[in-house]
Amino acid sequence: MKIALSTDLYELTMAQSYLEHGKKGKAVFSLFVRKLPPNRNFLISCGLETLMEHLENFTFDKESLLYLKSLGIFKDFFLDYLEEYKVKANIYAIPEGRIVFENEPIVQIEGNLPDVQILETVVINVIHFHMVIASKAVRSFLASKGKALVDFGLRRAHTLEAGLFAARASYIGGFEGTSNLEAGRRFGIPVYGTVAHSYIMIFDKEEEAFKAFAKSFPERAIHLIDTYDTLKAIDKVIHLVKEGMPAVGVRIDSGDIPYLTKEVRKKLKKAGLEHIKIIVSGGVDEYKIEEWLKEGAEIDAFGVGTKFITSADHPYLDMAYKLVEYEGKPKYKTSPGKVTFPYKRQVFRTYNENGKMDKDFVVLYGKEREGEKLVEEVMKNGSLIYKFPSLKEIRDRVMDELERLPNHLKELKKAYYEVIIE
Repeated sequence: MKIALSTDLYELTMAQSYLEHGKKGKAVFSLFVRKLPPNRNFLISCGLETLMEHLENFTFDKESLLYLKSLGIFKDFFLDYLEEYKVKANIYAIPEGRIVFENEPIVQIEGNLPDVQILETVVINVIHFHMVIASKAVRSFLASKGKALVDFGLRRAHTLEAGLFAARASYIGGFEGTSNLEAGRRFGIPVYGTVAHSYIMIFDKEEEAFKAFAKSFPERAIHLIDTYDTLKAIDKVIHLVKEGMPAVGVRIDSGDIPYLTKEVRKKLKKAGLEHIKIIVSGGVDEYKIEEWLKEGAEIDAFGVGTKFITSADHPYLDMAYKLVEYEGKPKYKTSPGKVTFPYKRQVFRTYNENGKMDKDFVVLYGKEREGEKLVEEVMKNGSLIYKFPSLKEIRDRVMDELERLPNHLKELKKAYYEVIIE
């Protein structure tokens, strides 16, 4: 896919017009979320490394230029400009894995006006998707109260690429692993999987399927027990385990989850098989996790799929990439509901005596005040100057952030945190 053409037409028409009218001064664009969704108390900064990889490849090759010429829209001087185009910006960002709130500059891009205008679509697209999914994933992590979570969402993702980067975002957001093999290969995320109901149904007897899979994969033998009758199936598993069949766990994908898991646990305990884990999948999200655990469901791990990977309860953020400065002058909107704040900015975070986040202050870049600085310089004149941490280090950063997050913001119900614009 041609990265540079994965943009909106108006980015290029604006850039050509800027050049025609001599608008080539230094501009600053800021990417931020105007307002948090009604069911989000915070967001996770995510996608920066992926964005930088995209920007390194953001060039217009011969095939792309021929297509643009064929549209009959662009002038030869502008096509010549695009032929030489390379990202030469200064980029400032809040690193991946940090907790962020509304009106905070997640990514700020500084450079010649046409150069940085062109980047609007790709910047929003990459950061928006990663943050939507990471921020959804961390809610399941908080609701799970230490139970393991695995991404099972690839088949319901909106394209294979979305499934790939959702797996990355979910791992950052606290998941243990993914079923997505390409995500495992590319990002080093642990991979997990069991069997489908078709595997159980292909055998004449349910117990034959259990024995066959255990023989093939004794160290990964998680038996799917809800194809026919869950409670009869667990009795079969217990009988076979006592005869020597391996069983790491059992998976339930449907039915009355609290009731079934409690009954299955009773049977396992009675048989002296407490080591066998109970994994639940099927329609799992943070709301179901919270509901089931409150009802006393006996669950060791969750396979989280459709509702997580589509962020079903809120699949978008009110994210914008807006001009905030041009040739040193402030630029901002005043339209109702879409007011913006001028100039490149820094975020200072303060903490209370218990080490919990207290307030964020969004101030002019270069101004000093009390608190921890969140914004870091990532690129200077087109050269990357930031050393990206490993995925595991980003995930650990999220865990540290959650330790410092006030408890009321960890709940699924709406709560607020103060962000002060100075």
